[in-house]
Amino acid sequence: MTISSDHQARDLPVVAIIGGGVSGTAVAFHLLQRRLLRPGQLFIFEPRDRLGAGLAYDTRDPAHRINVPAAKMSLLPDDLEHFQRWLQEQDALAGDEAAVAANGSLFPRRAVFGNYISSMIRPFVEEGRLTHIAQGVERISRSGRRWVITGEAGRRVDADILVIATSHPSPLPPQLLQDALADHPRFVPDPTRPDALAAVRADDRVLVVGNGLTSADVIASLHLRGHKGPITAMSRRGLRSRGHARVKQDLFGDFVSHPSRTALDLLRHVRAAIREAEGEGRSWHAVIDQVRAQGRHLWRELSVEERRRVVRHLRPFWDVHRFRVAPQVEAVSEQAIDAGRLEVLAASVASIEVADGGIDCRLRLSRSDRGVERQFDAVVVTTGPGHRGILQSQGWIEGLATAGYLAMDPTGLGLACDTQSRALDASEAIVPALFISGPLARGTFGELMGLPEVVEHAVLVAEQVALAIAEHEHGHGGAHLDSSAA
Repeated sequence: MTISSDHQARDLPVVAIIGGGVSGTAVAFHLLQRRLLRPGQLFIFEPRDRLGAGLAYDTRDPAHRINVPAAKMSLLPDDLEHFQRWLQEQDALAGDEAAVAANGSLFPRRAVFGNYISSMIRPFVEEGRLTHIAQGVERISRSGRRWVITGEAGRRVDADILVIATSHPSPLPPQLLQDALADHPRFVPDPTRPDALAAVRADDRVLVVGNGLTSADVIASLHLRGHKGPITAMSRRGLRSRGHARVKQDLFGDFVSHPSRTALDLLRHVRAAIREAEGEGRSWHAVIDQVRAQGRHLWRELSVEERRRVVRHLRPFWDVHRFRVAPQVEAVSEQAIDAGRLEVLAASVASIEVADGGIDCRLRLSRSDRGVERQFDAVVVTTGPGHRGILQSQGWIEGLATAGYLAMDPTGLGLACDTQSRALDASEAIVPALFISGPLARGTFGELMGLPEVVEHAVLVAEQVALAIAEHEHGHGGAHLDSSAA
């Protein structure tokens, strides 16, 4: 059954957002603040029951906490303490005394932040100003000037403007592990899946592949589940995500007045600023936070080739300093190391074999010809987003790429777009009425994985969509919507 919307007669443009996590919800929220759209003009495809949580904040694992102090997490870039006030007004930390860190900062459970974003967008859904289609997307095609979006349960929207706000694909396990362990009951290739760690038994010897934030979360989650067995956390460089400064610090350094043009010069500049900061009694945190704050300007000054060098050589070091572990999560790993239960190695898997249910591994130590033999009962992969699989991650993305509407960014970090976040095709031409929001735009904008940067970018995308709406209404017109019941 097809139901025609009266907005076809009104000649009003329709906007569709794919992805209802923080990025997509923030675009919708800031677009709605402009009061440009009437009910029936704004749609968001998100299969989860509620908007705003997404993969990052939909977790119900009590060990998972935000890794940025609450005072810096907000849906309102001009009011950074909005979330912290919301916590107090809603008494959202009741029963969670551990949320307060030693330096007084608040690090609530991640699900609480998801509740906050959801509470901010819910009134617009209830008023009918935003339509939440609780379906994944089956396919997207171009028909004339419109994007035809078909949901997995059959819902269809013909949109004049399309915003892609999905995140990176899940981790891609090393092929060696995938081939050897695909059918093993305690192989966890994606620990972000609900209750994925239930497969790990209390005394299991666990190999965690990766040493970043997700690795720290996994170790904390296992601890909360009562796991007592030994853990080996391994990555090629053996770099662990660092913790927060013991005391709050002001930003330090200037990377904009005389911007670096090469990755090497940027590295030298950052190191010099850290030495200067330490000479004044500060820590590296103040410098890295300044690099983060000025990151968009820094990234813009680098050529594509120099951006590639940053990604290839510096990103692992940046990630462990930039993406810090919440103090409560960090404490679990530190205690496990002190107790001799957690071993951190700079290594890679040289060979792996399943024997009598156990997992025999030979690990090749980095910067060495030596190897070590280890036996494990479970393997958990925490290697981070699967950048190389973006165009093949979902059928509709692959379809748009095959049709020539999407291309990988030259840095390999996400989808190609310009500085207005308009999608670019393989020839670097602007694709009309198609925008990229959130982490998939990081190849163009630089740092777009942290919440503050994601929200700031969502504001930019909302501004650009508002301009596209105005151009549509004063141009060719012709909005159209068809909805089919699932």
